[in-house]
Amino acid sequence: MRATAPHFGTSPRTSPARRPRARAAALLATLACLLFGLLLAGAGPAAAHAALTGSDPKDGAVVATAPEQVTLTFSEQVAMGADSIRVLDPTGERADTGGPLDLQDGSTVRHGVALRGGLPDGTYTVAWQAVSADSHPVSGAFTFSIGAPSETSVALPSDRAGGGLVGTLYDIARYAAYAGFILLAGGVTFVLACWQRGAGARPLQRLVVRGWITLAAATLVMLLLRTPYTGSGKLVDAFDLDGLRAVLDTKPGTALFSRLLLLGASAIFIAVLFGTYTKREDEKEKRDLTFGLALGGTVIAVGIAGTWSFAEHASTGIQTGIAMPVDVLHLLAVATWLGGLAALLVALYRTPDIGRDAVRRYSRIAFGSVLVLAATGIYQSWRQVGYWSALTGTRYGQLLLLKVGLIGVLLGIAWFSRRWTARLTDGELGTGGGQVTDSGQIADGGRGTESGAGRVTEPGTGSEAGPGAGAGAGPGAGADVEPVGESCPEPVGEPVAVAADPARAAQLARQQAAVRTTEAKRVRDADPRRSGLRRSVLAEAGVAVVLLAVTTILTSTEPGRTEEEAARGKTAVAEAVAEGPVGLSLPFDTGGQNGKGTVQLDIDPGRTGSNTLHILIDGPDGKPLDVPEVKVSLTLEAKDIGPLPVAPRRLTEGHWTAGDVRIPMAGDWKVAVTVRTSDIDQATLVKNVKIG
Repeated sequence: MRATAPHFGTSPRTSPARRPRARAAALLATLACLLFGLLLAGAGPAAAHAALTGSDPKDGAVVATAPEQVTLTFSEQVAMGADSIRVLDPTGERADTGGPLDLQDGSTVRHGVALRGGLPDGTYTVAWQAVSADSHPVSGAFTFSIGAPSETSVALPSDRAGGGLVGTLYDIARYAAYAGFILLAGGVTFVLACWQRGAGARPLQRLVVRGWITLAAATLVMLLLRTPYTGSGKLVDAFDLDGLRAVLDTKPGTALFSRLLLLGASAIFIAVLFGTYTKREDEKEKRDLTFGLALGGTVIAVGIAGTWSFAEHASTGIQTGIAMPVDVLHLLAVATWLGGLAALLVALYRTPDIGRDAVRRYSRIAFGSVLVLAATGIYQSWRQVGYWSALTGTRYGQLLLLKVGLIGVLLGIAWFSRRWTARLTDGELGTGGGQVTDSGQIADGGRGTESGAGRVTEPGTGSEAGPGAGAGAGPGAGADVEPVGESCPEPVGEPVAVAADPARAAQLARQQAAVRTTEAKRVRDADPRRSGLRRSVLAEAGVAVVLLAVTTILTSTEPGRTEEEAARGKTAVAEAVAEGPVGLSLPFDTGGQNGKGTVQLDIDPGRTGSNTLHILIDGPDGKPLDVPEVKVSLTLEAKDIGPLPVAPRRLTEGHWTAGDVRIPMAGDWKVAVTVRTSDIDQATLVKNVKIG
C-alpha cells in the first residue's frame, strides 16, 4: 500500500497559508498598475528646469537693421551642442553661421550665435535646445523681424524636448531606477541590521536580487536613451555609438556610467552576503564579516545615491556644496525606510520564522530614517520652493504638499504596526535559523532543527532524516525534534514494509516534514497578532508605492523657486507668444443727439511689431453708427512711451481701420479712443490692455 501524507481538508489553491500571500500580491500588483497607468496618462514632457530669461533681439521685436548675433540668457547653466541655436530666415534657410558662442558674464548665463551678413528684411525664427544643469532637456523658439514683419514658412515647434516615445521610456526607466535602488539598499539594510538570519531566506534574496536587476537595467536604458532624449527624439539614435561617446562626456552620462560600475561592485557584495555570510558558523567570524559587509555596503550605497545628487536638482542652484550631501542622506533614508518596509512585508508573508525582535529593530531604524527625512526634507523644501506662496501656487509646491501628506499617512499606519509589534511574542513564531525556500519549507543547513519542519536527507548520510521517521530511516531519524503547532497524525503505512525499505522511510519522512511545515504555517497565519501586523505593513507598502511615484515626479518638475521668481518678474521667461487679436468693447455717451453707442476695437495680431487696428461703432439698436471722427492713442506709462497717435481712416459706415500700427515693446498699454458724434459732442474712452 502506498503511504500518503494526510491533508487538512483544503487544496493548495485554497490553503490558508497561500490566501494571504495571494491577496497581498494581487493588491500590490493592482495598485502598482493603476498608479503607473495614471502616471503615464497624466505625464507630459519634463518641465524646463533651466528657463530662458531673456534674448536679444527680444521675442516679437522689430529691429531696423540686422543684428550681428542673437543671444539667449538662461536662469542656470546649460550644455549646448553644435546645433543648439538655429536662426531660420522666412524661407526656412539657416541665417546663422553655426556653432553656439559662450558669452557668460559673471553669474549671467548667456549663449549666442553669429548671423550671416546682408540678411534681407522679414521675420526670422530662433529655435534653441539645450540640457539644463540638472540633466533635463529644455527647448523653445521665438521670432523677431528685421525692417518689418513678413510671412514665414517656418512653423514654431509645438513639442518640448524630452517628449514623445523616447521621453515616456526614459521616464519609465527613471521610476524603475528609484524603485530598484530602494529595494536593493533597503533589503540589504534589513538583513544586516534587523534580521541576519534572513540572509538565508530565499524570498528576501530574490527581493534584493530583483532590486539590483531593476536598477542595473534601468540605468543601462537611461544611458542608451540619453542621446535621443536630449537630441533628436528618435528611438533609433539610442544605438548611435558616436552619440553614446558624447553622452559619456556629459555630467549625466558620467553619473550613469559610474552607477553601472558601482552596481558591478554591489553584485560581488550580494554574492558574499547570500553565500559566504550564510555559511559562517563561528560567531566572532560572523560579527567581523557583518561589520565588513556593513562598511562596504554603506560605501557602495552612498556612491550609488551620489550618482543622482551629482546630476540632478542638488547639483545646481544655491548651496550645492550642502545640497548634494543632504540629498544623498535623504535618498538613503528613503531607501532604508521604504526598502526595509518591503523586506519586512516579504518576510511576514513568505518566511515562517521572523520574530518580534527583528520587527522591533526595523521599527527603530525606520524611526531614525524618518527623523533624517524630516531634517533633510525641510532643507530641500526651502531650497527648491523658497517662497510660501510657491507651496500652493506652483506644481512643485503642490506635489511637495502631497508628499508630506502621504508621509503623514504612512506614519499613522506605522503607529498601528508598532502596536501590533508590541503584542507579538516570539514563542508562536515557529522555526530557527534554517534556509527558507519559496514554498515555505525550511532547510536547516546542517545546524540541527528547532521545529518539526526539520531538514530531511537520504538515509545513510549521517544527517537527520526528519521528525517522526519510522524504523530504518537511517541514522539520526526522529532525533530531538518537537513539532510546531498542533500535532499531526502520522502517515499511514505498513511498518514492516517501511522498516525493510529505507527509500520508503525517507519518502515518508519528507512527507511528514512537509505536513508539519504546512501545519506550522497554518497556525502562524491564523494568529491574529501576526495577521494584524501583516495587514498594517501591507497598507504601509501601498502608501509607500504612491509616495515613491510622487517623489519621482518631483525630480522631473520645475522647482517652485524658479517658477515663483519668474512669476514675480525677477526672471521673465520668454516663450513663444500665441498670436491672437486683442479685443475691447467700450460703451460711450457724448451727451448729444445720437451720442450713445459702443466702440468695438480690435488689435491684430496683438503683439509687438506691426499691428492692424479695426474699430466698429454701433448705435444703441446694434446697427452701425456713422460718426464724423475717431482718434486713437497708445501710451506705455511704465516706460514713458507715448502717447503714440493713431489716425484711423473710414472704410464704411461705422467701420474705421488703421494699418501698420507699430507697438515697440510688450507691456500694459493704455488705449484711448476719442469718438466725436457732432461738431461739439465727443467722448474719450480709456482702457488698459496687455500687449505682447
